Amino acid sequence: MNDNPRPINQDEINNIAWKACDTFRGVVDPSEYKNYILVMLFLKYISDVWRDHYEQFKQQYGGDEERTRRRMEREKFVLPEGADFYTLYRNRNADNIGDLINQALDAIEEQNKAKLDKVFRNIDYNSEDKLGETKERNARLKHLLEDFADERMDLRPSRVGDMDVIGNTYEYLIEKFAVGAGKKGGEFFTPPQIGWLLAKLARPQSGDRIGDPACGSGSLLIKVGKEVGTPDFALYGHESNGDTWALAKMNMFLHGMDSARIERCNTFSNPKLLEGDRLMKFQVVVANPPFSLDKWGAEDASEDPYRRFHRGIPPKSKGDYAFISHMVEVATATDGRVVVIAPHGVLFRGGAEGKIRKAFIKENLLDTVIGLPPALFYGTGIPVCILVFRKGRNEQDILFIDASREFDPGKRQNRLLDENIDHIVTTFQNRSVEDKYSYLAIRDEIRENDYNLNIPRYVDTFEEEEEIDIQAVQGEIVDLEGQLAQVRQAMDGYLKELGL
Repeated sequence: MNDNPRPINQDEINNIAWKACDTFRGVVDPSEYKNYILVMLFLKYISDVWRDHYEQFKQQYGGDEERTRRRMEREKFVLPEGADFYTLYRNRNADNIGDLINQALDAIEEQNKAKLDKVFRNIDYNSEDKLGETKERNARLKHLLEDFADERMDLRPSRVGDMDVIGNTYEYLIEKFAVGAGKKGGEFFTPPQIGWLLAKLARPQSGDRIGDPACGSGSLLIKVGKEVGTPDFALYGHESNGDTWALAKMNMFLHGMDSARIERCNTFSNPKLLEGDRLMKFQVVVANPPFSLDKWGAEDASEDPYRRFHRGIPPKSKGDYAFISHMVEVATATDGRVVVIAPHGVLFRGGAEGKIRKAFIKENLLDTVIGLPPALFYGTGIPVCILVFRKGRNEQDILFIDASREFDPGKRQNRLLDENIDHIVTTFQNRSVEDKYSYLAIRDEIRENDYNLNIPRYVDTFEEEEEIDIQAVQGEIVDLEGQLAQVRQAMDGYLKELGL
């Protein structure tokens, strides 16, 4: 190993990690092979960090192996002997390499239960169903180990510097997998620009508890945490999918936020973020929950022990207001902020949803409604909105922002630019009114609209058409008809000369 490694940049690491995906591409579904790639990246990183620390302590103790080992045992993270990436790489030609990788992951999990308990239980590098029969499987795993053994993939802190370089690569891969997974991708990843927008709208402060009841891979929680600007915050999340929960745990670890508490559970039937027999409270609650979730648990909502649905029970086929109701209930009473992404239907649908919406408005909890451009999310082209709720607010109005026309268009997916985000955030913070962009509606206006929050009712984006001079247009038509007659006459002459 080079003792004076040259620095490596983010793009190099990203590209090498993405190239490793070729081992599985076309053989294993992206929603499946992402786990194999991301776990191997995780293993490579912790192995390099461990080796880096070992060498530093060994040098500090004058080469004394025994003192070095004792010092390493006091590290907050333990990498068991023989469970590191390099041992597996040396054994890459073994007939049972898949089983050896599984054993290494089991050993790491066993030695680090506080941070990684059950994180690897859904990943099987020896799976014939997913990775093929023994010969094919061994060849793929050998190629995977060789890709990550690339000398440019030396991830020691002495080389990469900031730990977040690896966290960024991890999120880069998650985003690439989300694109490839289409609609499924939206279930575990929020596009970065949307995440940063939500983080800024949430205004997290030092000392805040930050929660996400549908945290996916944890990228949104991490962005909100970074927005605090100090390490004095605590992250909490619920995630029901086992694979995605594992991604969140590893993502937190790689971003240096491994004290985050991420629970694998159903937010509605079995919430695990509790204090005694009550739901834990948060100063900030954010989420990009699944849109209009079917069969979310409406049949049991009337018996909810936490009374989250006292304003009304959302329809069983549309769980949008189930998530919103939960989020508002777990926000702290005097200063809680809730920022949630939802389909536009939550703004105007009637029935139970209309009843719940009316209750939120009458309780003066709804602060801001923001309309976003279409096709920002993976696997769906529908436009969505952001709802901001605030507990203990003094304003008696609701700010409407129509940001649907400001974006960077793409072939498959649109994205928000920094200036688009800044425009939204500045308007939100100043509660400013801007022609064809934002409007402050008083409660009477909203009541007159029967508590319908459809944004065009409040933000007039109608563009007057330029007045047309009918006589001038008629003159142009006559002129064009004359030119066309001349062209036809000339064509007839050419055809006669050709004998046609």
